[in-house]
Amino acid sequence: MEIILAPLFVLLLGLMTAVLSSVRVYREYERAIVFRLGRARKELAGPGLTFLLPFGIDRPRVVDVRTKVIQIPPQEVITRDNISIVVDAVVYAYISSPTHAVLEVEEYLPATLQLAATTLRAVLGKMDLDDILAHRDAINNDVRAILDQRTEQWGVEISAVELKDIELPGEMKRAMARQAEAERERRAKVIAAEGEVQAASMLAEAAKTIAHHPAALQLRLYQTLVEVSGEANHTIVFPVPMELMPRASSDGGGLAPAASAAAVQAMMGGAMSLAAPPAAKAAGGRQLAEGAAPRAATAEAEAEADDEAGATGRARR
Repeated sequence: MEIILAPLFVLLLGLMTAVLSSVRVYREYERAIVFRLGRARKELAGPGLTFLLPFGIDRPRVVDVRTKVIQIPPQEVITRDNISIVVDAVVYAYISSPTHAVLEVEEYLPATLQLAATTLRAVLGKMDLDDILAHRDAINNDVRAILDQRTEQWGVEISAVELKDIELPGEMKRAMARQAEAERERRAKVIAAEGEVQAASMLAEAAKTIAHHPAALQLRLYQTLVEVSGEANHTIVFPVPMELMPRASSDGGGLAPAASAAAVQAMMGGAMSLAAPPAAKAAGGRQLAEGAAPRAATAEAEAEADDEAGATGRARR
């Protein structure tokens, strides 16, 4: 009896092991292509609980359908204008058809990587360096379109292609730096010239306004003196109107003053007080007050002497 039960127990244990081994659990992002006696079934297994035939009748091949990041190693590319650059990129791909990814290509990830590197070199080799640097988005779209068309038969969908870095030779970097500097200088000169044109136009408008209002020129002169007085050491050139300058007398007897010398002196003193620093204004005001009367008397005496000299000259003639 014991001899008969032992083989039955072993048989039942083998059957239970086979049944348990035929039960598989696949995750949400996993799909399995089941090969039954070497032939691939049309239905995919997973996700969740799946029953397979034991004893090697059903053999699964699991495929991860999540998006994969394929890093393209740095590629040395010669552009159309014969400049050598080093470019690396990254490709984002996912499996749209696990059956094709297993049956149509041996290893879909290495195949996609090699195809992406070749396509990237081919696309960049047809472009100039300036176009590569300025149109990265267009390059990404072109490479993605070519890859997507080629890998569609493998069941691989290319979701995105991104250029990570473009490494230029040292000589080219220096040349581009000089070019950028020259461009900045050109813009600065153009902006300065435009500013001069605008300033000249505004000055012409100001000249027209001053021509209609002569008193504005004198006010502008006083304002300029106040602005100049901000420095400790300075030299002031004070213009005197022609109306205040002495002119030749009509009878040839010498120079006749156009206005009182006291008025000229007073105007000069007021201008200097405006241009003087704040600390010296008080002392300057006192000095002007103390010396105003003597200077006025002296000026009147000089004017009378000039008149007498003129009368004497006319009497002699």
